Amino acid sequence: MQAELRDQIEFALDAIRPYLEADGGNVRIVELTDDMVLKIEMTGSCSSCPMSSMTLKAGVEEAIKRAIPEIVRVEAVNLTVA
Repeated sequence: MQAELRDQIEFALDAIRPYLEADGGNVRIVELTDDMVLKIEMTGSCSSCPMSSMTLKAGVEEAIKRAIPEIVRVEAVNLTVA
């Protein structure tokens, strides 16, 4: 992953991290695939929270796609999203 793109992703994540951290959670970049799918890991209480799939789609993915429109989807590697 290009350093500039990684910095943009981290900047977008930093905008929502305070909300995740307030509930004891966080998020970590795992990889950005060639087809522009960002894979992340939900950490802390976010990894076991029943609302994590909603947080992923409505919070994390929304913030990422708004900041970096080239990213087509955000997936959490440690959640089962229905």
